[in-house]
Amino acid sequence: MPTEEEGEVGLKLARAAIEGQLRENSRIQAPDNLPVSFEENRGVFVTLNKYNNLRGCIGYPYPVFKLKDAIIDAAISAALNDPRFPPVAVDEFEDVTIELTILTTPQVLNAEPEKLLEQIEIGRHGLIVKRGIYQGLLLPQVATENNWSVEEFLCQTCWKAGLAQDAWLLKDTEVSTFEGQIFKEKNDKDR
Repeated sequence: MPTEEEGEVGLKLARAAIEGQLRENSRIQAPDNLPVSFEENRGVFVTLNKYNNLRGCIGYPYPVFKLKDAIIDAAISAALNDPRFPPVAVDEFEDVTIELTILTTPQVLNAEPEKLLEQIEIGRHGLIVKRGIYQGLLLPQVATENNWSVEEFLCQTCWKAGLAQDAWLLKDTEVSTFEGQIFKEKNDKDR
């Protein structure tokens, strides 16, 4: 997993990507002096908060892009393309704090539905639920922030996928776990 220093670099890269897009309408290029870990393919999510309220969250659950490119793309998309929110405006961006979650590769849980509860650890695992064309993902910190039980976490992930909340109990529903290392900007406005 990335070090604290690498997390700080990732946060600065995310902020620079959003600023470049908002102020100059251009996608930045990743600097050449990034740590070598930024060349590895990794899953990543960028979450934007404004005064402790969600303002955008977009990412890539699977390691299909180099970390540096995934951070840049996810940051810009979280600011401008999250369908739940209007695009972040230039004049509000100073009030936005960035949270970066760097993921491990998701692993499908091969267990009977009733045994899933034993394989998921709140605070450690994020979830992906897939059934047919439907898929939902919740980051590990979401269950902790909402004080959910494992069953509530599974139900909420199903709901996010557009499925019935008990869809995780069906044999043809795929449940995967992943872990995420979280890095947050320090901002006096959010404390």
